[in-house]
Amino acid sequence: MVKRSRIVAFFLIVILIGSSMGATTKNILGNIKLGLDLQGGFEVLYQVIPEKGQKVNEETLASTAEALNRRVNALGVSEPVIQIEGKDRIRVQLAGVHDQNKAREMLSTEAKLSFRDVNDNLMMDGSDLKEGGAKQSFDQNGNPSVSITLKDADKFKNVTQKIVGMGEPNNLLVIWLDFEEGKDSFKAEAAKEDPAYLSAPRVSQVFNTDTVSIEGNFTLEEATTLANLLDAGALPVELKEIYSTSVGAQFGEQALQKTVLAGIIGILAIFVFMLVFYRFPGFIAVVTLTIYIFLTLLIFDWMNAVLTLPGIAALILGVGMAVDANVITYERIREELKVGRSLKAAFKAGNSNSFMSILDANLTTILAAAVLFVYGTSSVKGFATTLIISILVSFITAVYGSRWLLGLWVNSNLFNKKLGWFGVKQSEIHDIKEGIDTIELPTRFDKWDFVKHRKKFFTFSIAITVAGILCLLLFGVNLGIDFTSGTRVELQANKSITTAEYKKELKANGISTDDIVISGDNNNIGVARFKDELSRKEIASLKADFKDKFGAEPNVSTVSPTIGKELAKNAIKSIIIASIGIIIYVTFRFEMKMAIPSVIALVHDAFFILTFFSLTRLELDLTFIAVVLTIIGYSINDTIVTFDRIRENLRKKKRIKTAEELAEIVNSSLRQTFTRSINTALTTIIAVFALLLFGSEAITNFTLGLFVGLIIGVYSSICLAAQIWYDWKKMELKKKGVLITYKEKRKITDEPQV
Repeated sequence: MVKRSRIVAFFLIVILIGSSMGATTKNILGNIKLGLDLQGGFEVLYQVIPEKGQKVNEETLASTAEALNRRVNALGVSEPVIQIEGKDRIRVQLAGVHDQNKAREMLSTEAKLSFRDVNDNLMMDGSDLKEGGAKQSFDQNGNPSVSITLKDADKFKNVTQKIVGMGEPNNLLVIWLDFEEGKDSFKAEAAKEDPAYLSAPRVSQVFNTDTVSIEGNFTLEEATTLANLLDAGALPVELKEIYSTSVGAQFGEQALQKTVLAGIIGILAIFVFMLVFYRFPGFIAVVTLTIYIFLTLLIFDWMNAVLTLPGIAALILGVGMAVDANVITYERIREELKVGRSLKAAFKAGNSNSFMSILDANLTTILAAAVLFVYGTSSVKGFATTLIISILVSFITAVYGSRWLLGLWVNSNLFNKKLGWFGVKQSEIHDIKEGIDTIELPTRFDKWDFVKHRKKFFTFSIAITVAGILCLLLFGVNLGIDFTSGTRVELQANKSITTAEYKKELKANGISTDDIVISGDNNNIGVARFKDELSRKEIASLKADFKDKFGAEPNVSTVSPTIGKELAKNAIKSIIIASIGIIIYVTFRFEMKMAIPSVIALVHDAFFILTFFSLTRLELDLTFIAVVLTIIGYSINDTIVTFDRIRENLRKKKRIKTAEELAEIVNSSLRQTFTRSINTALTTIIAVFALLLFGSEAITNFTLGLFVGLIIGVYSSICLAAQIWYDWKKMELKKKGVLITYKEKRKITDEPQV
């Protein structure tokens, strides 16, 4: 009898959730903070340089960060990110800044105001200013000026008295900003057309007031900036730029539009695939995947997190992870239906058998993402954050959400005699009385003997590895400035450009380089790299010239040698730590003989990606680390699912006496999980391919690396990890004579171990 109440409950739940999503999605999307690469802006990493006799401590860093924050507030930038890193660094991220040159100048200017006589003797300094006492004003002639209020009028009276006493022509009060002892001098600057000091008014009488007007050849904007700087206060230390990157607003906007479009196309393609291949359970997967996307964005909104371009890629990749959990469960349910179980029994058994496999696979991927978060920086950290959130939400929605919603239909009895809706043909279903186990079920891959051809797989992988080593020795890798230091200038012009034009404009700014690449559909994207680091003023000049010449500001990234070495060191450390963590986890959950092959497989995949980048001359930048660790996560995910099935089939045999029995278990396990491996990889590849085809050029290297890595990840799980385990286990069998796959001293009902 069909229980219609379950069906009604399903539709009510879906309508309720759908209505809530529809009513809140617009606000959530509007509230999410976008990173620099999606709305423009810039990021600077400063090294704090103390003055003579000064030490950089927590208090110094905190006061410097606070001074920078006050300056940012004066710029009117919403939600800046200012972080203290390590013992002597401060990172500043400002998204949505329209005038980046002005913002950078205001941040890095020390703003140490001083009043001096013509002999450069200090009379007063910024500490004599009243807090918040600087204002933009106008002089008697209507020219922009800055009015400041002093703490002590008597002190100013004494200062003016001394200046008057010096007599003409020396009765000048010279006002300096960032005066440098031993370098700056009034007498040297006075003869220049554009002196370094702000102004030098003549003092012909003693003033008994607390208000001083700084007058000079200021524009209104310059006077306002100076007033804001003085209000924010002088920086307690000198700041040196050791890393910076900037993204134009137009560049960011186009990147956002392209990547969102690519994401929508990729996700819709995954939905179609699930519906066609898994029928009704595929429909449930589409519902829960939609909820997954909504919940991920909602959590981002709650966390006030910043969504970056790689972050969007991670969100889309998370759909692939969520699909994986559904695919594992649905394949298990199909197997149980084929051995003759009822739909309810198959549903229960399928869910139970797939749970630990999904949990292990997700935890190992989270481990790789966590390492990426700890050692990553900027957009890479954003990618890791999104990936971790995506995995956690996908586990909840795909495991619990899908099972709950599908369970309503299963328990409604509607499909008891309609198993075709679950993708199972009547001819494939056995009678439960036959006592057939899932390991005995025929598959479309029964003719494939993976173990027999293992030496061919090993030979192929060794050959690829040797070729990769030779390739790296001969050609090396095309290291980006993130690892080598230097400057990268990327332009997205409004018209087609040539290498000669680009090179000529760079040369006009004193930059000489042959490392120029022109790309884009209309040859409107130019990328130049060179070893020299550009100063703040040089970057400002370059941006202005490019805007005049090409109609758009370039994105400029500068990395110092110190940062380049650190990033390379952290990249290697990330991979080593992730590998060690995976070995420990897999050993704990499975056994050492499965842990070592798993890591061999993922190192094989990581090296293959490195070789691919070397051969194709793709640039190795920060996102390459995200590619490698993501592939490690996916590779170990696939390997864990395979080993989980091998472990399960071993337990069913209880004792293994011959190498043939061991080989059959490996082959059967690989055949049973092959459809799942292909379907999971295929759905993720669909999403990545959409990003590659329709997404922003800014993440082309990232998505191309993932595309190749996903394919090689499936190969290593099936053809390497399982085969290495077989050879290792075969040696153990030869030594012991028999492999006992359960604990003899306990009851059979206890959980057996390999």
